[in-house]
Amino acid sequence: MKIVCLFRLSFLLVLLAGAGVRAQTVSPIIDEYKIKGEGRIELTNDTLSPLVVILQPESFSIAPDGTAIYRPLDPGIHVDLSTTSVRLLPKQQYYVFYKTHADSLPAWYTIYATFSAAHRSPGLNLRIMLPHTVYLYQKQPLQKDGVRISGASYDPARKLIVCDVENVSKAYGRMREGSVHGDRESQPIGGFPLLPGNPRHLEIPWTGRNAPELITLHFDRFDLKVPVSQAMVASAR
Repeated sequence: MKIVCLFRLSFLLVLLAGAGVRAQTVSPIIDEYKIKGEGRIELTNDTLSPLVVILQPESFSIAPDGTAIYRPLDPGIHVDLSTTSVRLLPKQQYYVFYKTHADSLPAWYTIYATFSAAHRSPGLNLRIMLPHTVYLYQKQPLQKDGVRISGASYDPARKLIVCDVENVSKAYGRMREGSVHGDRESQPIGGFPLLPGNPRHLEIPWTGRNAPELITLHFDRFDLKVPVSQAMVASAR
C-alpha cells in the first residue's frame, strides 16, 4: 500500500509550476454513477512537447484526517478502459472512454493519469500524476440518520473549529458543501466524500471577528446542523 496525502496533487503542481510547465490536465476530476457507469476522461497536453500518458486504476480508502491510502485495484471492481497508454502531441486533447461496474455497491477508485516526457533528456525528468476518481453508489441514497456529527468546538487561540463527522451506514454519500455561521458572518466549507463506516475529522479555519455559532453541512437529501461546542441538531431540507 502507498499512503498519499491530499496535498499530493498540490505538491506535484507546485513542482510543475517551478519547472515552467503547467499545462497537463485531466477532466473531470470526479464522476459519480448509480450502480454502473460509462464515462470519458479528457487528457490535455497544452505544452510544446509530446507527452506519454499511462492510465492505471487504483483502489483507495480515506483516513480520518483526509489522507488517501492507495492500493491495487480491488478484484470486485471492474474497469474497461479504451486504452491504458496515450501519446499526446503538442497542444493535443484526447478522450479515453471507460465502462465500469462492481460486484458490490458502493464502490470507488481512482484512475491515475501519469504524464511524462515522450523523450527523456539529461537531468530531471518529471512525472505528473493527475486523478480521475469514480464513485459507484447504491440504489438507496445516504440517509440523515446514517451521519453523525460530534465534538464541534472552537479554539479561539488557533482560530480553528474542530468537528468530527462519521458515516455509520453502509451507503456512500457526499457532503456537497457546508458553511459556518457566527453573528452576521459566514464562511464556506469545501465538500468531501463520506465513505461507508468512515469517520472524518475536520479542522476548519475561522476568520470571523466573532466566535462561530453554527455549522451546516449540505447532503443530497438533507442538511445536518450542529451548534459549535454543543450537541448535534439535524434537520431535513
